[in-house]
Amino acid sequence: MAKEMKKDIEIAQEAKMLPILEIAKRVGLSEDALDCYGKYKAKISLNVLEQYANQKDGKLILVSAINPTAAGEGKSTVTVGLGQALNQIGKNAVIALREPSLGPTLGVKGGACGGGYSQVVPMEDINLHFTGDIHAITTANNALSALIDNHIHQGNELRIDPNQIIWKRCLDMNDRALRSVVVGLGGAVNGVTREDAFQITVASEIMAIFCLASDLQDLKARLKRIVIAYNYDGDPVTAGDLGAEGALTLLLKEALAPNLVQTLENTPAIVHGGPFANIAHGCNSLIATRMALKLGDYVVTEAGFGCDLGAEKFFDIKSRIGHLNPEVLVIVATIRALKMHGGMQKDELTTPSVEALKNGLENLQKHVESAQSYGIPFVIAVNKFTTDTDEEIALLKNWAKDNGYPFSLCNVWEKGGEGGKDLAQKVVEVIAKDRNQFHPIYALDLPIEEKVRTIARVVYGADDVEFLPKARKQMIKFAEFGWDQLPICIAKTQYSISDNAKLLGRPTGFTVTIREFSPSIGAGFLVAYAGSIMTMPGLSKKPSALLMDVDENNCAIGLF
Repeated sequence: MAKEMKKDIEIAQEAKMLPILEIAKRVGLSEDALDCYGKYKAKISLNVLEQYANQKDGKLILVSAINPTAAGEGKSTVTVGLGQALNQIGKNAVIALREPSLGPTLGVKGGACGGGYSQVVPMEDINLHFTGDIHAITTANNALSALIDNHIHQGNELRIDPNQIIWKRCLDMNDRALRSVVVGLGGAVNGVTREDAFQITVASEIMAIFCLASDLQDLKARLKRIVIAYNYDGDPVTAGDLGAEGALTLLLKEALAPNLVQTLENTPAIVHGGPFANIAHGCNSLIATRMALKLGDYVVTEAGFGCDLGAEKFFDIKSRIGHLNPEVLVIVATIRALKMHGGMQKDELTTPSVEALKNGLENLQKHVESAQSYGIPFVIAVNKFTTDTDEEIALLKNWAKDNGYPFSLCNVWEKGGEGGKDLAQKVVEVIAKDRNQFHPIYALDLPIEEKVRTIARVVYGADDVEFLPKARKQMIKFAEFGWDQLPICIAKTQYSISDNAKLLGRPTGFTVTIREFSPSIGAGFLVAYAGSIMTMPGLSKKPSALLMDVDENNCAIGLF
């Protein structure tokens, strides 16, 4: 029992990590392919993709979940545990994950490396500064902001309208005070006074570009296409017009190489890129995924939040841009979270309630139906908690059996890969049946309005979509610029399938409201803002940062 009571950070600090060169050898990488950051972290050379170009891709497994709740679902924990379990049953598996953002690490989550005995390590490094990738993205983003304001100050040859600058500064921190700011105060020597805004780095277009670029030259081409503003005639002005793409590429050059680490069971893990899924597209870098597919027979990756956000964007954006063919979707749920979707409060969840669980299953059912809409096979993975009763577990198993849904009860937090062997076997069996008919749910040549409406109706279950006047004007303008052929990235709350965070379970009869759009032309999609979603989060009353410290042995405290 003592083992169960240890905190994630205690388990991670006791880990017996192997030198990263040994982890690399397990996937066929030589020392020459690595740039080591100490003993346990390394960047993998981009040349590896060229060297392995003729290597057959492994099987791609996507892990998603029901809509998250305050009770937690453990999606990253299941992702790591499944990768470990696949290796335990004799498969060559590699894990591909996002890098944690400092915003939620210091805010609510306290870390994002999995949990218990299914973690990626070194957990402290990954959760904090890691190899500096997110800092590089922040720097590139703000370098572009500085170049824009300097260009205007130095004469404004491009005739940029200061009132139509759409490029925001960024910071990898939850800081609500920066949502709306004024820059250039203090007279002419300090630049042109104008309103500006910050967003969190992981919501920035440069993060999205970083995670969707296929190589260094593609990165540069995408950076060049960034729309930074409109001129006085209403025409778009790009980073390329400013001549900024070369410097931005230089700032990101080293960061673009994926990071190799390991799990507690020494399973290779590639951790790279970290866009939010409620604001951005929510998937690790395309380069990292492609590299993992060349190095492993099975690749386990995840997409942020529930299937309505990360998985939808993985299928409709990342898979389309990257020509990926995911083989199976793992939908993670917990009995605790399902009971919250069924009407229980967080402080009631230790009380058994078959009725609340029955009601909450409607949320899981909707995500199953979404998977079916994409033609992709799925497995339901229930992450077991000690408070789950036999009656509740039996109800869940019978529900899945009655519906013919592949189902696995896993305990990877407590038992690591051993606790996910049944899930691993079921995933392998589903892939072996070769029933995958994966396809995106909309065609790119549909009008913007119809693409948004398709996502809202098919994935969210909405009755319709209302476009506010600003959004309607933007759709007309974007079509004139030829941007209507791009996929759609909807920014909305993660807590509900709808755009209203308070509507848990499976709401019906609702309308999604799109208030405005933002062009992410470099990334290659249009962002549609639904409801009241913000691109710069705030801290809670008692953020996780207040629990963090360093002890007398220079070890981190308070990273969950």
